[in-house]
Amino acid sequence: MTKDSSGKGGDPKEKYWHESVFIDHELDYEDQKTNLTSLIQSYLTTMADLGAETWIIHGTLMGWWWNRKIMPWDSDIDVHVAEDTMAFLASYYNMTIHTVRTTHAPQGKNYMLEINPQYANPSPTDELNTIDARWIDTLTGVFIDVTAVHPKRTRPGLMYCKDNHIYREADVFPLRDSMFEDRPVRIPYNYVELLQAEYGKKSLTRTMFAGHIFNSTSMEWERKRKKPP
Repeated sequence: MTKDSSGKGGDPKEKYWHESVFIDHELDYEDQKTNLTSLIQSYLTTMADLGAETWIIHGTLMGWWWNRKIMPWDSDIDVHVAEDTMAFLASYYNMTIHTVRTTHAPQGKNYMLEINPQYANPSPTDELNTIDARWIDTLTGVFIDVTAVHPKRTRPGLMYCKDNHIYREADVFPLRDSMFEDRPVRIPYNYVELLQAEYGKKSLTRTMFAGHIFNSTSMEWERKRKKPP
């Protein structure tokens, strides 16, 4: 009997994403950093090629704040798109495979864009489908969660995601141009206020976190060395 690695066993049928097992082991510390770097580089490159506006958010934006890189303890990447951009991607690029060259894979790797068909339902009550799309490394299974941002039509000037994050339009737009993991990226206009609101003011200055220390000379998060026994 073949082992079911789909992840569907314990999930309600209404849920689109099932956390499949793509490999039989977890990525180690260095492999995770390498694969996530390639993941965001490939995503940003492809979205720019497709003309799909996107921006980084949450912990990924925090990584940008510190040194324009993914924080080494992060295991995921978060990005936003506007609802019309999500509709565009769903109409023309759902389930497409893209071969992209990255720093760690100069020969190119394959990535798949998959759209949740429930993206068209913007209601926050659809709690099982808060992630609208994923950008997936077809070799390792690591992925980026892509979430659509919707205008709050009952309150002009506000926007929301299905996971109940609410934003002022003026805090997001116009997007700023910057760099992230050696690729052009867009970030929210009022990034400081957004980060402070989500993580607290100390998060922008605290140089010790998650077993790492920020080296202001090298501008890198370094793992704390374990004391010898």
